[in-house]
Amino acid sequence: DFLQESPNMATIEFTAFPRNTEGRGASRRMRRVGKAPGIVYGGTAAPQPIELDHNALIHALRTEVFHSSILTMKVDGASTQVLLRDVQMHPFRNEVLHVDFQRIDPSRKIHMKVPLHFVNEAQSPAVKSEGAIISHVMTEIDIACLPKDLPEFIEVDLSELDTAHSLHVSGVKLPAGVSIVSRRTGDPVVATAVVPKAVAETEETAVEGEPAAAGAAPAAEVKPAAAETKGDDK
Repeated sequence: DFLQESPNMATIEFTAFPRNTEGRGASRRMRRVGKAPGIVYGGTAAPQPIELDHNALIHALRTEVFHSSILTMKVDGASTQVLLRDVQMHPFRNEVLHVDFQRIDPSRKIHMKVPLHFVNEAQSPAVKSEGAIISHVMTEIDIACLPKDLPEFIEVDLSELDTAHSLHVSGVKLPAGVSIVSRRTGDPVVATAVVPKAVAETEETAVEGEPAAAGAAPAAEVKPAAAETKGDDK
């Protein structure tokens, strides 16, 4: 199989093949026979052109772990640890035009975007008590860590979220050895709770109606009875 867990369960393995031809024409011919061109670079070795099975690569790209994990690339029996760094897709066809991998050094920190997995939304005060909808403002986050500490994802606990406060990057609990790489100023929002307009209006209406409901019902207007007309006694 193209994509499989490595024996030590620490990385994901995939197979690539050396590529001896380069240029647009060669890449088009490669894609016509079901291959995808790529390159692996970084470290002390020279950049190496590679090719991969296109359909297997497309399948692997649909998995989150292929984008956010250390991968073991096997070429001609040799294994190299790499990260997926770039994928160029055709503008309107489900076709990989080129894919880039970077070799990693176990002793040097890497910068990586990892996905956020949100948990315990339904248990949050915002949802349970106020009928709010949770908006995931960020779905991934930039981190720095040694390759051995790279998480597949970061779990974000929303159990304490209410409508008065948003969850910011500083409130995300990070695994050991992982730090945030922020390219924004301040403390970006990760998730926030918003009460739908219909719910808010219903609550406002209920509050406005409380005094009348709590007080005594107004007395019904009593109309004076019409005077009886007595006929003259004859």
